[in-house]
Amino acid sequence: MGDDLGDARKNLYLCAMFVRRKKNRSGSTSVVVADKSQGVFRELKVVGVGNTDEEIRAFVMEGKEWIAHYGGQQTLLFADETAERLKQDEETMTEHIVSNIIGTSLKSPQTIINKVYDRIGFNAVQDAELRHLVVSRICSPMSKKASVDYLRRHFKEDVSLQKIYRYLDKLYNTQQELVQAISVEHTRELFGGNLGILFYDVTTLYFETTDKDELREVGFSKDGKNSNAQVVLGLLVSRGGYPLSYSLFNGSQYEGYTMLPIVDDFVQRFRLGKDFVVIADAGLMSAKNIKLLRDGGYKYVIGARIKSESGEMMEKIIATEHRNGAFNDITYPDGDRLIVGYSEERAKKNAHDREEGVMRLRKRYARGILTKADINKRGYNKFLSVSSGVTVSIDDEKIKQDAIWDGLKGYRTNTDMCPEDVYDAYQNLWNVERSFRITKGTLDIRPMFHFTARRIEAHVCICFVALKVYKELERLLKQSGCPYSVDEVLRIAETIVTIDIARPENNDTISKTLCLTEEEREISYLIETD
Repeated sequence: MGDDLGDARKNLYLCAMFVRRKKNRSGSTSVVVADKSQGVFRELKVVGVGNTDEEIRAFVMEGKEWIAHYGGQQTLLFADETAERLKQDEETMTEHIVSNIIGTSLKSPQTIINKVYDRIGFNAVQDAELRHLVVSRICSPMSKKASVDYLRRHFKEDVSLQKIYRYLDKLYNTQQELVQAISVEHTRELFGGNLGILFYDVTTLYFETTDKDELREVGFSKDGKNSNAQVVLGLLVSRGGYPLSYSLFNGSQYEGYTMLPIVDDFVQRFRLGKDFVVIADAGLMSAKNIKLLRDGGYKYVIGARIKSESGEMMEKIIATEHRNGAFNDITYPDGDRLIVGYSEERAKKNAHDREEGVMRLRKRYARGILTKADINKRGYNKFLSVSSGVTVSIDDEKIKQDAIWDGLKGYRTNTDMCPEDVYDAYQNLWNVERSFRITKGTLDIRPMFHFTARRIEAHVCICFVALKVYKELERLLKQSGCPYSVDEVLRIAETIVTIDIARPENNDTISKTLCLTEEEREISYLIETD
């Protein structure tokens, strides 16, 4: 009777045991023998941890064999014996895994950027150095020496400083054409093969020196560094702000003379037709530019300087309807159109800015400290009247005349686009300005510390590729509904640890990326292998 009872208890315990698969955070699967007798769940044995379906199936079979062997040959274990054995198994497995960790890294930002870099097509550039420099430029823009240290410390990339400098000399005249061609082709694919609209603008990049040469010259600086040597950078971008092409000009070059050369060069280099519209701001507006664009067969929308128009045109502009959202279409003698729009919001801003400027002017005038600098200063000195070269007064009539233009904005075009489309197209010019902000701020393109033309060109080329990768990652994040910006994603990725584990029996090494926090799990799809 006693033997029968013992067998019954043993069979009952055997029936309560089963093999369980557990999914781990790292992506692997633990196979364990578990027991749920007397309403209590316990794990009796960790059979193994599998990464493939084949490994997991083998561990499941081993677990079933263990249950069969245990039920037929062993006596029933008491709960305390089972718990002790589980602790020992867990300690053994933990020690085994930890002892086989051969390295850790924080390479998730690099993984994300590399995936986007390849998606665009920059992997066609068969130079690992360019990839490394783009990664460091986006993740931590620093000097080339600091970039070497950053790559080695975070991503285990062993790149020497001399190798980078040699590569800069090579990049100067070998890969610039290719990276711009790749960017153009990728952007055309995004827009179904038709670029449609091109936005052009220029900025200046200064150097921490007053030394000058054929490329570096002193000129009007948009960074307020008028005493520093600089270069002028012209940039073409598409809708959405994707960079297409760039050119560098001498630092003293007048920005108005840069547009047509870069547009002509862009069309010729990439064998494009002229089925696009060039958008540029009023700073590039000149009779010469307009004529060159028209003679070249280009379509354009350029910000107009409506206050500088001739008498007849000026009268027509002032007579336009001052109603919010209203557009007026006026024809120039040469056939171009002047689209004049009115905005109540712009009118309020114009009035507010003028009032503040005039108030500052009146205060200085009342204190009798109006200086030559105030007279020469651009902005609200237009409200001053200078008589006989010595008497200065504030002209209220000029202030009144200026108010007539509040809320008005003009756009010159030779297209047949409707006024609303002209307005919408011009408003997207901010995409170039934002590209410059990203390049100067996030990518930290200036100040530059290179002093040879070829290395200056190479530095700008690296920043151009980095801008393209940044913009494409931004697009992909928006497309996937990710709640984070590019900068936030890279900040989160910096905390994600990747461990390298040796597997002596398999004679190989595996890497596991650990996404532990909620933020890290939300961006894990950007790191996973496609």
